[in-house]
Amino acid sequence: MRDLMEEIKAFNRERDWEQYHSPKNLSMALSVEVAELLEVFQWLTEDQSRRLPDAKKQAVEEEIGDVTILLLALAQELGIDILAAARKKLERNRAKYPVEKSRGRAEKYNELDP
Repeated sequence: MRDLMEEIKAFNRERDWEQYHSPKNLSMALSVEVAELLEVFQWLTEDQSRRLPDAKKQAVEEEIGDVTILLLALAQELGIDILAAARKKLERNRAKYPVEKSRGRAEKYNELDP
């Protein structure tokens, strides 16, 4: 992960793009790339979304790459350890969604039976 983050940082530095990479701009760019990812799946059925033709799967791969690059750049800009943040959030989700209450259910944590 560190190697990839350094590669992204070097790529941006070589192009003098760091000046544009404020947290605000990176989060906005991330939103745009996520929207482009969603666009690939727009109007597909659940089944179609699981069986993408090669061209659509390639488009998803490219958008996932963009989303990952921007998310890592944002984390780096703010000094956030992205893996630690994900683990911390997973622990919080475990507490909010105990298996015995949430297994097989899509309700939000505050809508689960007490």
